Amino acid sequence: MTALEWPLALFLLANLLAALLRAARGPTAADRMLVALLFGTGGVGILLLLGRAGGNPALVDAALVLALLAAIAGAAFARRAWTDGDADERRP
Repeated sequence: MTALEWPLALFLLANLLAALLRAARGPTAADRMLVALLFGTGGVGILLLLGRAGGNPALVDAALVLALLAAIAGAAFARRAWTDGDADERRP
């Protein structure tokens, strides 16, 4: 274990807090979805760092589940946005 995991986890947490402020101001649903994806990837990074620093392998499993959920949420949003966007373009 190196002493680098804890500062990196805090840095990622600070990035997530900045993203939360951006999500509150985000004018579109796409902005908010990008912030949600950032929460997913940032959360995975934090869980992996804390799992290594604390010696808790269960956090790695939780990180894998969070990564899977973030990927599914992003794909679902993209599918819905493209479907709704195509319908709007076809209207006269």
